[in-house]
Amino acid sequence: MCLVAAAAIVTLVGAAARAEEVRQVLPGGQAPAQPAQLTREKAPDESEIQRFCSNIADAARDRRYALQAEELKQLQAGIDERMKALEAKRTEYEEWLKRREVFLARAEDSVVKIYAGMKPDAAAERLAMVNAELAAAILMKLDSRKAGVILNEMDQKAAAALTGIMASAARRVDPS
Repeated sequence: MCLVAAAAIVTLVGAAARAEEVRQVLPGGQAPAQPAQLTREKAPDESEIQRFCSNIADAARDRRYALQAEELKQLQAGIDERMKALEAKRTEYEEWLKRREVFLARAEDSVVKIYAGMKPDAAAERLAMVNAELAAAILMKLDSRKAGVILNEMDQKAAAALTGIMASAARRVDPS
């Protein structure tokens, strides 16, 4: 970049020294005023070019550092944003695990034993009236044969909803 600037200076000085104006005078017109004579300046030598380059080197380096610092700030902001999103996802996952544990704890053994001793059609009727999560938790703790017979006795929509809840709770991975 420094050499380009030096070459531009040399070109400008040389062009100004060679410039001669040619003017045409129309018949009956005034004679043009004589232009001021341009003085020839000598082309800058290597020491002047080196001095110019060394004078702007610090400013160019400072500007480069400022640009890099700004880019680093932007990258840090992006990382901070991603960390916040990751922390929110982790919190959501922990909450999901707590809900699952609470869900499974709802079905007490005594309640499960009561439903296990009931006739399937009566158990299906009662489970259809309680909270869907509680009903699913009870069915999950029952013997699979007994739970299957109770689901068979239930309304199709209620049985499908309970099956969906039970399948979601049985998954080992994040449902989202």
